Amino acid sequence: MIGHERSLALVNAKLRSNTSNDDATALLIEDGVITQVGDDALIRASVPTGVEVIDAGGATVTPGLWDSHSHPDFGAFSTRGIDLGGVGTLAELREILGQASAELGPDEWLEAWNLEYEMFEETGIDRSTFEDIVGDRPTMLFFYDGHTGLASLSALHAAGVQERVSFPDGSEVVEDASGRLTGELKEMTALRLIAEAIPALDIEAELESLEQVFYNFAATGITGCAVMDGSSRTRELLAHLETQGRLTQRVVVHEWHKVHFDDADQERIIAARDEKGYLWEGGAIKLFSDGVVDTGTALLHEKDSHGEGLRAAWPDWDHYKRVLRQYHDAGFLIATHAVGDRAVNDVIDAYAELPDRGEGYASHTIEHLEVMSDADVEKLGKTTITASMQPLHMQWRKDDHSDNWTQRLGSDRWGTGYRCKSALNAGARVVLGSDWPVAEYDPRIGMAWARGRKTPGAGHSEAFEPEERLTGEEALLAYTLWPAIARGHDDRGHLSVGALGDLTVFAKDPTEVLPEDLPELEIKLTVVDGKVTFRAE
Repeated sequence: MIGHERSLALVNAKLRSNTSNDDATALLIEDGVITQVGDDALIRASVPTGVEVIDAGGATVTPGLWDSHSHPDFGAFSTRGIDLGGVGTLAELREILGQASAELGPDEWLEAWNLEYEMFEETGIDRSTFEDIVGDRPTMLFFYDGHTGLASLSALHAAGVQERVSFPDGSEVVEDASGRLTGELKEMTALRLIAEAIPALDIEAELESLEQVFYNFAATGITGCAVMDGSSRTRELLAHLETQGRLTQRVVVHEWHKVHFDDADQERIIAARDEKGYLWEGGAIKLFSDGVVDTGTALLHEKDSHGEGLRAAWPDWDHYKRVLRQYHDAGFLIATHAVGDRAVNDVIDAYAELPDRGEGYASHTIEHLEVMSDADVEKLGKTTITASMQPLHMQWRKDDHSDNWTQRLGSDRWGTGYRCKSALNAGARVVLGSDWPVAEYDPRIGMAWARGRKTPGAGHSEAFEPEERLTGEEALLAYTLWPAIARGHDDRGHLSVGALGDLTVFAKDPTEVLPEDLPELEIKLTVVDGKVTFRAE
């Protein structure tokens, strides 16, 4: 019976194996590894005594889905308040915050997330829009993209902020022309400054919250993810969960190297490169080259309609390249956030200067590549760089082009967004992810946007740049085999003997279901390392 807790057989299924095994209908996992693939009779005859046999009832089995860009621990923290998704006016916002504040105890913080930019077009992003409703209660609102926040004065004071604060990476606690703090927080370092002032949960509450996030991931078919803002705390939480038998995802932790970090910080991170557990590992790093289009902090070839978009996150680009080289030489897998076309171009060039590390190392990634010129696409296609993209972020675009993202880019550039198909056609490797909590973690929604490039089920609305739509097979590969190849793994992303026992079971073939129907496609089963992590009732 040894090892049977990581063993199971699956029969009466349709296999999308990403190999030549698509005629098979069954497979056997033993001790977390696929040991046989074949027809039902072969597998049933091979099942050891005591191993569960699951009849899939004709459902479709794929390799386990992988989210290539996520923030599970930060998401568990930043989504514990009110979800403001869909709130479109200041009147609605004020009503919601007023009701929530009235229900809290006298010393409790009011936290909310998923805030949208458009409602602040006339007033500007300012705490005066809600502060009379919440009074002295410390209040922290996160915008949907995770790059901007809005804090009450009491929240700023709780963080020790009495005046404008700027950071080397362009992050900022904003003040107006009179020197008054507006409450607006630009970019990640400023956001973390306030977030760290919010009373922390105890360790068990943090573990429960992260455990629930991973269960929610599993319920949508996800078997693993790349954490793109990791820290020593992330590794500590994962280690606790695994020791207690509560970790249900494969996780790669990309530690976030902040612009203001010094040599000692980098040495500390490099020293922890080999820290890992059974299902989680480090050895990866995350850097930022710019911000986001919506706040004018994305680095563009030409300025946006507000006259912004010409500043990199690193004041000294040579410093970025020195940091990059040190991590490269230390054997790290490097991911760099690059949203604007100039940022994408500059990171491609910086990666090109790195020496060849030889066999056994994964290629570095660029995260988002939200805007790319034709020249950027062509240059990307001539490299081994992995393009990690999130077309579901187009959900905030509007058909009439009135949204903030489109207006900032202008009519000559909004058609250069989220160019997944162009990147593939140019020869680049593309992987998909969510950037949760920025967008929904559900890969069915991610695949629907990659294939349809419009809100699933939106009827006759026009697709954004329809020539950039992926096929059903390409979208699935970008969540399965291609992330495995990008990370240098030959034992995952496919269903064949010797592959890890990570599976996602769909009620129907996700490559054949129409894009608009994907979000409702039932997940029957999710398996990680031969263990069932989610089973539909």
